[in-house]
Amino acid sequence: MKKYILSLDQGTTSSRAVLFDKNGKPVGVSQNEYTQIYPGNGWVEHNANEIYSSQLEAAKAVIEKVGASPEEIAAVGITNQRETTILWDKNTGEPVYNAIVWQCRRTADMCEGYKQQGLEKFFRDKTGLLIDPYFSATKIKWLLQNVEGLRERAEKGEILFGTVDCWLIWKLTGGAVHATDVTNASRTMLFNIHTLEWDKEILGLLGIPECILPKVVPSSGDIGTCSADIFGAEIPITGCAGDQQAALFGQKCFNSGDVKNTYGTGGFLLINTGEKPVQSNNGLLTTIAWKIGDKVTYALEGSVFIAGAAVKWLRDEMGLISSAAESERVALSIESCDGVYLVPAFTGLGAPYWNPDARGVIIGLTRSSGRAHIVRAALEAIAYQTADVLKAMEEDVGRLGTIRVDGGASANNFLMQFQSDILDTDIIRPENVESTAIGAAFLAGLAAGFWAGTDEILSLVGSFEKFSPVMSEAQRNERLSGWKKAVGCANT
Repeated sequence: MKKYILSLDQGTTSSRAVLFDKNGKPVGVSQNEYTQIYPGNGWVEHNANEIYSSQLEAAKAVIEKVGASPEEIAAVGITNQRETTILWDKNTGEPVYNAIVWQCRRTADMCEGYKQQGLEKFFRDKTGLLIDPYFSATKIKWLLQNVEGLRERAEKGEILFGTVDCWLIWKLTGGAVHATDVTNASRTMLFNIHTLEWDKEILGLLGIPECILPKVVPSSGDIGTCSADIFGAEIPITGCAGDQQAALFGQKCFNSGDVKNTYGTGGFLLINTGEKPVQSNNGLLTTIAWKIGDKVTYALEGSVFIAGAAVKWLRDEMGLISSAAESERVALSIESCDGVYLVPAFTGLGAPYWNPDARGVIIGLTRSSGRAHIVRAALEAIAYQTADVLKAMEEDVGRLGTIRVDGGASANNFLMQFQSDILDTDIIRPENVESTAIGAAFLAGLAAGFWAGTDEILSLVGSFEKFSPVMSEAQRNERLSGWKKAVGCANT
């Protein structure tokens, strides 16, 4: 009897593993934080081997915690931090360099060069993306240029490229499968989202050998099999999606027009746009939401680079709080920020500004400003950045309705109420805010026959909380005006 789906949720700051039962309920969770590496200004790296070991340890720990046998696990679903780039030796399996993280801005000058050549439309028409260091393409080119002898080895077929999902699949299958799913491929700036193929023109322009790229597979289907020596039995891998697409699926946003916002390390607002890609005129990204069978679903996405990471910064770098949960209590200890704004542009600004050179600022400080003002301003900044993205999205597709939220920071009631106030719309928070993990589980479970179809998934009803706006329009406009001034300072 297959009782569980194992979801591997490999995030930017931690690796989480969750076992879900037939009712879509998490029966066990294990999580490991791992090392963040900052070798230079705006540079962010991870140790790829530590990514895998932290994820594997979490998976084994949750299986042991629940007391499950590997034979009871129907399938594995994988979801991951997107765009993060790993190159490794095909024969030894050893990474040739640290993983370059999606937040890393080291290729900003390279991207600016392509923009000055007038190539923005060329890339956007094919990939749905803007030219930005955020995506994998220029990270790969940087590695080929800066790691001695790597280009020659790559051209000989000795090197493999993968985003984090691909790396995990390769490791879990003992090197038998080199594959990524369409959602992760669509975030590399190398994948044509219309033809669903690696784009030869882009590869030629960037000088990236096609032989290093993985096979692209659907988000739900037969992807590979975990080696028996890992969990004690072979377990099929049948689901894979980048974290934000997985969260969209996990929130059951199966219909065109459904919207979700995830508060993770970054913040990501996505709307399901159906079977046809929608091109934004307001700095949003066109991306693939998922592919099941032969059917592709597209999405429009706005990306905020620093959301929950701002709270982590308050804790780890500034020492203003001892835990993320404490931020809510501190924020509520004062009635307002009294004109203090924090713009957490620590790695540039994402949608709708797309300025890799922007840097973080705090404005409006007076002699009476204290710890609570800065903590509250950091939380409010998450909501303001989301409001910027939502405004851009509404200009592209029209007024949005209720927004479903998830991710770690969505547990903060102060933030959710403030978000509802600033957006002037209702916010729905499900009982289980780990939508990324359940999305990967749903995709895996569909392919494994654990759930019969999306109708059965829709029938798995859980409780939720609703936040409705109470702020006056005058207050809202005043605060948004102050935010715009603060962003102007960060953008200079």
